[in-house]
Amino acid sequence: MIIPIYLCQQSWIDIHCRMRVSRFYLLMHYRDMRGVMARKPREQIPGATYHVYSRCLQWADLMEQDYFKALFLDVILQAKEIYTFDLCFYEIMDNHFHLVIKTREGEANISRIMQYIKARFAEKYNRTTNRIGPFWNERFKDVIVENQGKPLHYFLWLLWYLAFNPVRKKRVADPRDYKFGSINQYLNPEKGPCAPITLHEYFQYLGNTFQEKVATLLLYEEYYRRKRAVFW
Repeated sequence: MIIPIYLCQQSWIDIHCRMRVSRFYLLMHYRDMRGVMARKPREQIPGATYHVYSRCLQWADLMEQDYFKALFLDVILQAKEIYTFDLCFYEIMDNHFHLVIKTREGEANISRIMQYIKARFAEKYNRTTNRIGPFWNERFKDVIVENQGKPLHYFLWLLWYLAFNPVRKKRVADPRDYKFGSINQYLNPEKGPCAPITLHEYFQYLGNTFQEKVATLLLYEEYYRRKRAVFW
């Protein structure tokens, strides 16, 4: 596949990302406002890429211990044994999680996949801690990447937004150092993941070699760091 040379030019990335950074932050920080309106049926699109996320009950740090983060990833791997889908990214925090899941044509939809993951983990958590009652604060929320204005650019920006979550929470200084995130698999697969992922097709579009793809992805990190210095 021939990639236009301007894809890797910083100025071209700056123009398109700058046009959408405000919309991105509004989408991420104010999506909870949907809860005050009537609940809409979840959009189910076979083969779509879903950014899904959910919080622990009352936003408590119920997954603060590494054991429970690892347990959550183990439940995802169990889900993959039952359902066919691609796990393209994950970031597991103390009181919430982010996943990027691509569903498959003719296979389980996102609701069925997430219902299993959340219910199974809550069951295991409660059994381990001798706890009763609900674990999750609300039903999971989702954003369909392909429905955004520029899906490829949105996805690349999303990777770094999620990867910097533990940095924003002051858990680490560099997203590469966070054990329960998956950005390293897009940068250096040999580093060894907690849970394997499938590199998304949008990442594959970035060049003919893995090094070319990483070089372009790192441009988005640089741009994210500059924008983060303004927002935070």
